Amino acid sequence: MPVNFNQKSQKKRRPLHAQKYQNKGPNKSLGQHWLRDREILDGIAVSAEIKNGDFVLEIGPGLGTLTSSLLKFSGSDGQVLAVEFDENLAHKLPAQFPGKNLEIINADFLEFDLDKLPNNYKVAANVPYYITSKIVEKLLTSANKPAVAALLVQKEVAERMVAEAGDLSILAIATQIYAQAELGDLVPREFFTPPPKVDSQVVILKTRKQNLLEEFNQKTGANLTEKQFFRAVKAGFAAKRKKISKSLSANLALSREETLLNLEKCRISPDLRAQDLTIENWLEMASTLTK
Repeated sequence: MPVNFNQKSQKKRRPLHAQKYQNKGPNKSLGQHWLRDREILDGIAVSAEIKNGDFVLEIGPGLGTLTSSLLKFSGSDGQVLAVEFDENLAHKLPAQFPGKNLEIINADFLEFDLDKLPNNYKVAANVPYYITSKIVEKLLTSANKPAVAALLVQKEVAERMVAEAGDLSILAIATQIYAQAELGDLVPREFFTPPPKVDSQVVILKTRKQNLLEEFNQKTGANLTEKQFFRAVKAGFAAKRKKISKSLSANLALSREETLLNLEKCRISPDLRAQDLTIENWLEMASTLTK
């Protein structure tokens, strides 16, 4: 994908063998925070719309507390595939669920091949904060996307992902182009062991059968590519405090007159800022700028 969902750099994960440890506590370097509240865990499964017979992908099962809920809701006809980066946890987890339709894979999810999964699989996860955007990007831009993903993430990130015009960001646009995004349960930091510094919230992503870019091209007869679209978006957000006319002109090497003319064609005020535009505005403007 031509745009990074993450607008801030994320620390790189060390090789798998370097992450092994023997104690039973959370591994801070992996962003592990255990959640044990059964009502909240069941709520994540409900948010992912998991029912009997579903194939469920869990990212980072940890101690298996969410895994238990996923197995319960997917029922005897379903299956849960859990991808665990931590070798120690991946080795211990199967013994907790003997006879269940559960497969544990010790691997880095970011390198896992989603094409191996059946169509319309569902995802549920308590996501490490530091790789949230990379996980979302992988899920939403893969050839085999999940039907629904319920992800427990940092509250601020969840709110940014579902934001509307007035509070838009690159993350919101990159998410909503591919999925309908809505907020689920709020989980205060006190429910985790150890408690993180911020609260968490479930974000529910329902992937679109036809993403908004494809829909726009079909509706208008345009031939706007992802690269062209996100180039315009990144240019507009390069200086969020500036008016959209100045940001586009400076970052797309356009004259002021060209920029104002293009904005006028799209019926967009040059005094607005990038976050004030709708996704439809961005699609139309990006298409106009490429003509």
